Amino acid sequence: MELVSNTVHQIVGFHFRVFFFDLSDGKEADLKFQSVSGLDVQIEKETLKEGGENRFEHNIPGRRKYSALTLKRGILTPADSALTVWLQKAFQDLEITPLSRVDVELLNENHDILMQWELSHVWPVSWKVGELNAERGEVLIETLELSYNYFKLVAN
Repeated sequence: MELVSNTVHQIVGFHFRVFFFDLSDGKEADLKFQSVSGLDVQIEKETLKEGGENRFEHNIPGRRKYSALTLKRGILTPADSALTVWLQKAFQDLEITPLSRVDVELLNENHDILMQWELSHVWPVSWKVGELNAERGEVLIETLELSYNYFKLVAN
């Protein structure tokens, strides 16, 4: 029996970074997040009823629908994060400036990009701060929800 030497391993999802284009004075801290979710797309189906044939309906593909991107990280001050400044402008001053592109990059052990999702026209929808609790010594987590028009997967 011959062993195959080119085995394919499944990719783990714990080593990643998020890169924000068009973010002035971006800092190293703006790349690091505890978790990223919302990289999903669905194709809506449209139902077509055929005249004269009443036994079934035809389903045809329609538009694509993308979820919001949800990012979680330890909270940072505006002095430490250009992303926090961008969020402040959006939610406090109502200056919503969409970013042309945000990349979510899955990395290997050498910090090389394995897969990359390029999100287009990104703007903030929600900004939540975790619970302040004097009985716990936990890192305070902020949750960002970002809307985007679409993403494309770039496999390296």
